[in-house]
Amino acid sequence: MIIERLELKHFRNYESLDLDLSHGTNILFGNNAQGKTNILESLYVACTTKSHKKSKDREMIRFGSDEAHICLHLKKNDVPYKIDMHLRKSKKKSIAINGLPLHRASELMGIANVVFFSPEDLNIIKNGPAERRRFIDMELCQLDRMYLSDLTNYNKCLSQKNSLLKDIISDRRRSASLIDTLDIWDEQLLNYGSRVIRRREKFINELNEIIHIEHQRLTGNSGDFQIYYEPDSTAEDYAERLKNFREKELRYGTASVGPQRDDINFLLDGVDIRKFGSQGQQRTVSLALKLSEIELVKREIHEAPVLLLDDVLSELDSNRQKYLLDSIGEIQTVITCTGLDEFIRNRFEIDRVFYVENAKVTEQSKKGS
Repeated sequence: MIIERLELKHFRNYESLDLDLSHGTNILFGNNAQGKTNILESLYVACTTKSHKKSKDREMIRFGSDEAHICLHLKKNDVPYKIDMHLRKSKKKSIAINGLPLHRASELMGIANVVFFSPEDLNIIKNGPAERRRFIDMELCQLDRMYLSDLTNYNKCLSQKNSLLKDIISDRRRSASLIDTLDIWDEQLLNYGSRVIRRREKFINELNEIIHIEHQRLTGNSGDFQIYYEPDSTAEDYAERLKNFREKELRYGTASVGPQRDDINFLLDGVDIRKFGSQGQQRTVSLALKLSEIELVKREIHEAPVLLLDDVLSELDSNRQKYLLDSIGEIQTVITCTGLDEFIRNRFEIDRVFYVENAKVTEQSKKGS
């Protein structure tokens, strides 16, 4: 997959932008708070419908404007696509592909495949389980439309069940009749949730085969590294756990079991590095995780995703910098940074260089080896 051109209107601090990208490595450099990350965010939003910052649509619209427009031109398997996305303050976003409006934003998923890597991702190991579940979901939703459908339906049913549990607690006079309807929601949760669990398990097993090798390359075969899926409930015992936890859910007014409580474990020589790993070990695993994500996408769609790197190099030591740069040589990449020293030091080939200042983007002469 190749992103060829990006157009922005009233997005973040950009009044207007028209940017042609190289099929290789694109560098956006300049001081902080000038708009570099906003370009990466717009690319990610146009491909996934969501901000990597978890920002709401209205927060991405330029101050003083009512609407933002992102237009992305790309090719996938040599087929051209034009993604038009309008973000509005008071309405849902609208999306069209090649001029044809989509009925639901989720229909966009799978058209474009991107991997986003930011300094925050270096903390995915030591952060809470929600961050690791989000990592799984964002990748699987790009790769598997059935997973996206199952996850969306599961979350809707979960929200309905939680509302019902709160109603039961707040209104004891109706609780008996309301309790009878819990079985209906549990049946739906079991239906969608079991498929979510099985797909996550398959994804992590496939990822484990790749990340083990990436970690060995990064560390020079230092230690036995494995990644494991830790489901709150397996697909096989989910129904039984729903029954067993009914009383607890009625007592506390919230659903207590299911995929919304899943996690991933990372073991180095049998040690849980989420709790006991050094910062260096955790960052190495985070880097291996992102590189494995790229390789898994290649295997799934038989094309490389676009890699978005947001000021990551400044957070890595020289060895990890070199390994990362060596690993992305054949992938279209858009990188933000404050300077070009890392690329020059590593003699890394750059295809296009853009200087960003106060939401103005100017192409510079190409640098590299």
